[in-house]
Amino acid sequence: MHILSEFYFMLAFVPRKWDFCTIMNIAVDSGNTYAKIGWFEKDELIRFQTRLLWGDLVQEIRQEMPDQIIFSSVANRVEDFRESLGGEVNILDLSPKTPVPIKKEYKTPETLGADRVAAAVGANWLFPDEDLVVIDMGTCITYDFIDKSGSFEGGIITPGVKMRFSALHTFTKRLPLFEPVAIPDLIGKSTQEAIESGVMNGVLAEIEGIINQYRHISPSLRVVLCGGDISFFESTLKPSIFAVPELVLIGLNRILRYNVALQ
Repeated sequence: MHILSEFYFMLAFVPRKWDFCTIMNIAVDSGNTYAKIGWFEKDELIRFQTRLLWGDLVQEIRQEMPDQIIFSSVANRVEDFRESLGGEVNILDLSPKTPVPIKKEYKTPETLGADRVAAAVGANWLFPDEDLVVIDMGTCITYDFIDKSGSFEGGIITPGVKMRFSALHTFTKRLPLFEPVAIPDLIGKSTQEAIESGVMNGVLAEIEGIINQYRHISPSLRVVLCGGDISFFESTLKPSIFAVPELVLIGLNRILRYNVALQ
């Protein structure tokens, strides 16, 4: 699997570049428990932080108020976010009505998750004029197809890794709860090993099988992987798959810049 190594080398060794920027944007992806934040100079991701609680998120932004913010959240209102910052800053709230630089060929665009849209936008910007499938490995695993014309066609939603471990524990009387691990041996020789193999090898087989089905649609397909659980699978999947961990933040910034250009 390819990792954008030069991209992350830059992140590691230029941690305070935004101090000298004249234009700086912030992308916020706020989930049910934690938030991610990315600092951008135009299209360049300068720094990012993950697993931030609400108070930590607000404090980070207050330390260096940006020119503009894009805010995407499944749990918090943009009004509360604006009030928490207590300052004059332009905030774009990502909603189903927000203009985006791709087409949505989706029957229910009002139910389409903002993270799926942002990941699709990010992938389309990084790999333009290509058929793409974006696999986002978070609470759920989503597989979304974006064609070479930049049209979001839809995809697949399945339970994520932790959700599968939790389901085995919750819906049985005797199976304990375990955590994700690196891909284990196929044949588990204890109950714990059998559960770990079932979940982790099951997800791996699912990913590989669904990618193969997508390749029947587009043999030249490029696969882009993102999300918090990719570290468990990145060394096992085929080299033709590109891992871009902060794809959602990159897509959010592109949506922000697209909307600024429309003004």
